[in-house]
This record gives sequence, structure tokens and C-alpha cells, in this order.
Amino acid sequence: MKVLIVGMGKLGYQLAEAFAIKDNDVVVMDQKQSALQKTADQLDVLAIQHNGVEITSLKKANIGELDLTIAVTDDDETNILIAFLSKRMGCQRSIARVRNPEYSRQSDFIKEEMNIDYIVNPEQTTAQEIRNYLLRDMSMHVEDFAQGRIVMADVHVNHMCNIAGYQLKDLNIREKVLVAAIVREGDILIPHGETLIEETDVLYLIGESEDVASFSGRCGVSTDKKEVDHVVILGGGRIGYYLTEYLVDLGMNIKIIESNRERCKYLAETFGNVLVINGDGTDINLLKEEGVFGADALICLTGLDEENLLLALLAKQFGMKHVISKVSRPNYIPIIEKLGVDVAVNPVTITASEILRYVLGGKVASISLLLGGSAEALEIVIKPEAYVTRDQLQYLELPKGIIIGAVLRGDDVLIPDGTTHIQPEDRIVVFILSGEMSRIEEYFYPPRRGFLSELWNYR
Repeated sequence: MKVLIVGMGKLGYQLAEAFAIKDNDVVVMDQKQSALQKTADQLDVLAIQHNGVEITSLKKANIGELDLTIAVTDDDETNILIAFLSKRMGCQRSIARVRNPEYSRQSDFIKEEMNIDYIVNPEQTTAQEIRNYLLRDMSMHVEDFAQGRIVMADVHVNHMCNIAGYQLKDLNIREKVLVAAIVREGDILIPHGETLIEETDVLYLIGESEDVASFSGRCGVSTDKKEVDHVVILGGGRIGYYLTEYLVDLGMNIKIIESNRERCKYLAETFGNVLVINGDGTDINLLKEEGVFGADALICLTGLDEENLLLALLAKQFGMKHVISKVSRPNYIPIIEKLGVDVAVNPVTITASEILRYVLGGKVASISLLLGGSAEALEIVIKPEAYVTRDQLQYLELPKGIIIGAVLRGDDVLIPDGTTHIQPEDRIVVFILSGEMSRIEEYFYPPRRGFLSELWNYR
């Protein structure tokens, strides 16, 4: 695939990394030489210093020959214009990042009138992710695959009943569930039967949704939706705005603490039934006075990672059961979760995952980026002649960093073992470490056919 990414901020870089590692032809564009230099030094991409809104700059990128343009600059209007021009000049598909709520409410109209294929709003997408966490027991997060038949759940061992200190083979997993990976102190381990489970581990479970729920329930963790009533949001920015919209629709009791007076007025006028407090979210006395630590959940959405971390830790010290913290730096996530905060959300990673899910939709039904992109969970529909259909898995010698976690064959969910033979049209969920990303095509898709191979087959 030939891809142009305009805007080399955090999101642009993560997208460039994701596409480049899969052996696509990637062109990156930005006005700032420093942003381009970092990308060009670390990734196999073509870097062009330009703003992307001029026809001459798009011609330099051979826009008419490209399969995809992704516009993720800091300006909504620029992104919309780049996506529009790209399609008009022959690019097959275009995506624009649009963050302004006024534009987001009109996204369907903009897509239709400007011929843009997909519009993504990072703050709205992050708010949706937080809402999903709140609707479940926050000792685990569940990601759906295969239209909900297969799930991947990350479960904190310290929320489970007495499994720390046991080897994996001793867990007596009767259900169709595979422990695909273990996160330990920020590192991802591919476990085997003799792997010893530690108290601070996070287990990644893949299996049929009912079986994951059954196994988790036996271990004291529920996957059922839970009742959350009183939620406090620290920070009334865009994520807080969208999250409030979602939670109000669910009938929750919301309190927002925001330091900017004008923003407070706007939020109070927009959400008449939400209590908006103008104050410093780091003021412990204010938090106590407002009964913050007695709420069902605290969502830390200030503009500073360090503030969010400190507030989340403070809330846990005061005994709050459910705390979610926004972080802008993916490398902070394992640190935050190690310190006892229930959930850390990163808008960049969430948005990159959303874009990749859309782009790869024809080949990869859904995708989840894990731990800041150090691993992925992919749902792939297997086609005839793919390498994995050649023999039983035990004879294929797949790399250790590629784990086939579950298979949907017709109406049946299978947890594969060495004797499993993957069939065409199987829908599989694969857990892949970042070091093996470039081998996805090699193992899971039919070989690309050039002119000579077509001649050979014809003969």
C-alpha cells in the first residue's frame, strides 16, 4: 500500500511507524524539519517538508498514485482540505483528523460533500473508550472480535483470587480460553505452561466470550456490565465534554471540576443537569469538600500527564475503587498501571488503532494496539493459499512472537493447539509482538503474484 501521512506529531508518527513496519510505501509530510528528521531517522519512509495544502506539494508526493492519504495536522480545516484535494487529485482514499465538536457534529455532511472517506476525532474516540471501561468491571478491559463471539480481556492478577505463585499449567483452565501474553513490569512475555504468575502481572486472555466470562468469574473477576452512578471528571476539555455527553445519555450523575472560568460557563450552559465547579483539581481540600473521593469513579483528564498521575494516585490512597487517567505518552502507561491506577488511556494509541481498523478493514476485520503499539491483536479472515493453511500449526514453525489465540470456524470457536489445521475462511484472532509485524503478510495472506508466476500457473 502507498500511503501519505501529513502531520508528524505523535499521532502521525505512530501511524507512520505502523504502516512502515508492515512494508508499505510511506511518504510523510510536515512543515517542520525537526519533526520530519526524527521520523526519517527512525523509520523507512520518504520525508517531504511541505504543508500539504498546496497542489504542488501533493504532486511531489505523487498523490495520484497513492492508495491512502491521512491528514493529521494540528488544524482541522487543513486536514479537511488535504483530504479533499487528495481525493480530487486521484488518491484512492482519504482520512482527516477533526477535533472541533462543531465539525464533528457535521462529520457525515463533510464526508459526503468533500468526498472524504473517514473522519476521526481523537477526543471523541477516547471518550468512547472511557465510557466502555465504566460500563464494565474495571479490573479488566474487554475488546470484542468476530462480532462479539471472541473477546480479548486484559486482567490484573491482583484482582483475581489466589492465582499468583502458580504456574500457568496449574490454573485448571477448563474453558475455551488461552493466556496469549503476560505483561510484567512493562514488558510483554509469551507464556508457556511452566510460566510462574506474579501478583503484579496482567494476563491477556483470548477466547469465546462466554468462556472468558466463566474463567474470569471463577477467578473472582466479573465481565458483566456494572452500575456506575456518580462520576467525577477532573478537566473539562474536549475529552471531558464528549465523555459528559455519553454519560449523561446513560443517566449518570456527573460532576466536572475545571480551572478555566469561561470553559466552566460553556459546560454549565451546554449540560444543564451537570454540576460544573470552577476550581483547581489538584486542591485536596476542594476535592474533599466536593465529596470527590466518595464517587463511584474518578476520571483524570487534565492537560498534564504528571497532574493526572498524581491525582489518580491520590484518589487510590483515599480508597477510590475506580480511577481512570489520561496520559499523552505511551511509555507512561505501564508505569501508571504498575502504581495501582486502574486504567490509563492514551488518545494517540486509541486513535491510531481506530484509523488502522478502518484502513485494514478489508483484510483485517479489527485491530487493537496494545501497550503503546508494542503488540497488536488482529482479527484476520484467512484466504486460500495463505501459509497457515498448509499444515497443522505444530509443523509451521511460526515465530514465538505470533500467537493464534482463537479461531471462529462457522459457528464454532476453537482454541488452537499444535494439531489445529487452519482452513480458508477461518476467522482468527492473532496476538503479534511489534518485532514480528512485518511478517503478517508472509504467514496470513496468499503470496503476491507477479507476471512470471501468473505465466507459470497459466502454463
